[in-house]
Amino acid sequence: MKQPFDIPAIKVMLSKSADVVCREFRIGKDGVNIDAILFYTDGLVDTKAIQDFILETLMIEVDKTDLISNRLKDYITAGDISTVEDTEMLYHHLFSGHAILLLNRGSLCYSIGMYAAKGREVADSIGETVIRGPKEAFTETIRINTALIRRKIKNPNLWLENRQIGKITKTDVSIMYINGIVNDSIVQEVRDRLDQIDIDGILESQYIEELIQDDIYTPFPTMYNTERPDVIAAELLEGKVAILVDGTPHVLIVPALFISFLHSAEDYYQRADISSLLRMLRFVGIFIALLGPSLYIAITTFHQEMLPTPLLISLAAQREGIPFPALIEALMMEITFEVLREAGIRMPRPIGQAISIVGTLVIGQAAVEAGIVSAAMVIVVSITAISSFVVPSINMSISIRMIRFIIMGLAASFGLYGIVIGILALILHLCSLRSFGIPYMTPFGPYNADAKRDTIFRLPFWAMKTRPRLVSQKNVTRNKTKPPGPNR
Repeated sequence: MKQPFDIPAIKVMLSKSADVVCREFRIGKDGVNIDAILFYTDGLVDTKAIQDFILETLMIEVDKTDLISNRLKDYITAGDISTVEDTEMLYHHLFSGHAILLLNRGSLCYSIGMYAAKGREVADSIGETVIRGPKEAFTETIRINTALIRRKIKNPNLWLENRQIGKITKTDVSIMYINGIVNDSIVQEVRDRLDQIDIDGILESQYIEELIQDDIYTPFPTMYNTERPDVIAAELLEGKVAILVDGTPHVLIVPALFISFLHSAEDYYQRADISSLLRMLRFVGIFIALLGPSLYIAITTFHQEMLPTPLLISLAAQREGIPFPALIEALMMEITFEVLREAGIRMPRPIGQAISIVGTLVIGQAAVEAGIVSAAMVIVVSITAISSFVVPSINMSISIRMIRFIIMGLAASFGLYGIVIGILALILHLCSLRSFGIPYMTPFGPYNADAKRDTIFRLPFWAMKTRPRLVSQKNVTRNKTKPPGPNR
């Protein structure tokens, strides 16, 4: 037989928390001598609903017969009501926005859903803006986030599993997937990795990402995160698994492929030809962001014969009087731009952009006039900094910026040969990575012709018949639409 709850001990534990309300009252309209205790956390619950649907109901409408026959909870007009089995579960429900009702000196305990904490309203995405497409973004409330996904996938096979992670914070974490499309082994792998986490608290999804990622010795992200519900819905339809964490608007997606970080949500809201053109521009920008300063250093230091004579004379004239080699020159400007970029992010929004723009112009112009760097180097570094913003994922953009410094060192040491060696090492490293058992460079390695219909180029929707086979091994057909036209 289950032992009654130790009410005095619970009161002592909660007595130091000023936001926890303990309401003792007597049940029954006929003066039944039965006491009850109601606990709830002010700020997390709807106090008016507690007054109308719990206190008023139990104190006025319940009689002795109903209480004795354990039909008491039939009178509580709340959709979410469950029995609490132990003290740890009691505390978790109490601080999750539930009201806790203790009866019969603690022999009965009910958790009543009265959650009404105010949070940030659904608004535009700040980090992933689009011109055409949905503008809504996730919030810090996990149930609002799951509802935003449900609005886009109205299917009973969209399954949701809940768990609490963090010995102290008890943070709600949910995994979401489409049964019948998802690879079952990936779902089980996600469950196993989450269950192995043993930490005091989870405050943001980055905690989860860092604790369950495949490879820690890589600058590249092996888990994708986004704050857009439409992106999560599209990834779920490909057979992937979403991990939602309460308290953050960033939702994780596994497995993550390298090519996914280079795609934008708007690629699927424009015509296929327009999307393909934009992707090609994006890949050119990524190439410049990764190799721009390195190529300048290598050519001006080791391979001047590759430049037209007028351009070579112009660069030599600009570098006349510059006391530093090209590598030091590039490092100074790159670090300066990185500092200005970080300062613009951390400063108050009204002046952050102004500081970034004015600081860049003033410092660049002053450095050229002072003879510290050449004008050509300022141009190269500026174009490189601008090109780094074309990467849709901020995590991948940071990775490219980190690797850029390594390739700059190789270019200064070995010229173009060093750049080639760096690129080959980079490709080998990327091909060695996996994300929850799936090769990171899919569909390039291993090669998959069908999946390449949505990589560098995007074919029309009617031509993308199947899902990625390595990610989804069940129900791989997603489109049977015939090509548009008079003979369809």
